[in-house]
Parts: sequence; C-alpha cells; structure tokens
Amino acid sequence: MAPMIDRLAARRAEPNLIDELRADASVKVLIVRHGQVPADNGLRFATTTDTAHLDAEWAVLAELADGTVVLLAAIADADDDPAAVGDAPRWAGVRELAPGLSAEHSELLVTAAALGTWLRDSPFCVGCGARTTVQQAGWARSCAQCGREHFPRTDPAVIVAVESADGERLLLGANAQWRGAVYSCFAGFVEAGESLETTVHREILEEAGVRLRDIRYRASQSWPYPRSLMLGFRAIAVDESTARGDGEEILDARWFTHAEIGTALAGEADYRLPGPASIASRLIREWYEERA
Repeated sequence: MAPMIDRLAARRAEPNLIDELRADASVKVLIVRHGQVPADNGLRFATTTDTAHLDAEWAVLAELADGTVVLLAAIADADDDPAAVGDAPRWAGVRELAPGLSAEHSELLVTAAALGTWLRDSPFCVGCGARTTVQQAGWARSCAQCGREHFPRTDPAVIVAVESADGERLLLGANAQWRGAVYSCFAGFVEAGESLETTVHREILEEAGVRLRDIRYRASQSWPYPRSLMLGFRAIAVDESTARGDGEEILDARWFTHAEIGTALAGEADYRLPGPASIASRLIREWYEERA
C-alpha cells in the first residue's frame, strides 16, 4: 500500500527546520501523550501559536495531501496539557480512533504514537548513558560523548490466521491478557536469529500446539504498542487434532466454523473478535469473506 502521508524525509536535514515551522501559523500540531492524542470526532490539531510555550519533544511529522504540514509535540504527563486541547480533552489511542479515521489520518496517528513514544522514552545513549540530542527534525538522536546515532526502534512480530486443511474452519486463541473473552489470531515477536517463517512455526507450535504448512504472507501493520510492526500470515494446520492452548498466554485454542465467525462479526456471540483497527480483524474477515 502506498503511503498516505509525506514524512518529509528529504527536508529533515535542513538547519532549524522545526523552529521555522513552529513560527509558521499555517502549520498544525498533533500533541501526543503516552501514545494518545486529544480527540473529539477525530484528531484534534492544535496551532503553533497555542503550543508556542509547550514543554515537549518536537518532530516534523508529515505533510498531508492538502499541503498542510503537521508537527509532533510529545508531552510527558497530564500536567503538561496545553490550553490548546480544551479544558477537559478526551485522550484516545490507535485502537479507539483508527477505525473512524480516514486512511491519511490513521497513518498520521500511528506514526505520531510510535515516534512520540520513542522521543519520550529514549533520551539516553544505550552505549554510554549520556543524554542524546535530537537530530533529523526529530527522527534521530546523536550522542556527543561516544558518537553513536540512534533511530526509532521497530520490533517485528508475526500474526497468523490458521486454517483447517479443508479451509472450512479457523483456529483462534483466547489470550490471557483479555481474560479469555476475545478470540484472535496467534502472534509473537521475532527472536534473535529468526526468519519470519521460523517465528511463525515456533509461535504457533508453542501457543497452540499445531504444526503448519503453506505459510503465506498477507499484509503488515504498524502497531505502536509501543513500537511493533505486525506481519500478517495465513497458514494451514498439519494436524488439527493437536490444537490446544498453552495454558499461560493462550487460555483456549478453538476451531471456529464459518457460521460461528459470522455470528461473532455481527456481535451476536458470547465471545468477541479483535477490533476493526487491528490486522487480526483483517485476517479473520479476509478468511470469512472468501467463503461468503
């Protein structure tokens, strides 16, 4: 999928770019706090005037299709809330807001959440412990003491929709984090030295007891909790009878029929499926709609 926003990479090396944009009244500001932004029916932007004295980590976020340039202001705590976002702003994150946003604003939100978290959480050099300085208009940090450069970290993770051999059932797991109320695809982080395919095999065997064949990449999704890149796959179970939850991360692993998935998608089941902002929902819907 082509990017919906221009992250202005070609301009990041311009001297004093952030200061110049902060002095431009036409520039908008998206404030981020702990991965959340002020919201009403969508994203609530502030002006450079209202945020002039804001204590924040700043970055050049993007230029939108209409030419509007957006700056990121990453603040630390509720006490830093500027008057620009209202007396009692509603703070919301990707899970809540993304389903109702345009593709452009959704990509802007995900980028802001990921970059803002990194700017706030990684002020020190991992090599020597010295405080770093922000470079590249907020997209890099440098350490004057040891010379290291640091960039926003992205942690790859796989997420897999597992099908039965005849394609008529889908294996989903109830994660302990959701107390067994939500059934979703199986997921896990890529470990050191692994390929994506190796991670797919390992994670599903560990969490659901199933060996796989015919692994197919489908799509990816940035998931800023706090810095993941979810890589979506579909695969076929070798032996459906071995499916079981690991009892720790996955409380239950269960095969669902097409009709059962349809009931859950309609909100008429006693269990829930993942929300529409997630790639898990996309993988499940893709499987379901192929058989509609």
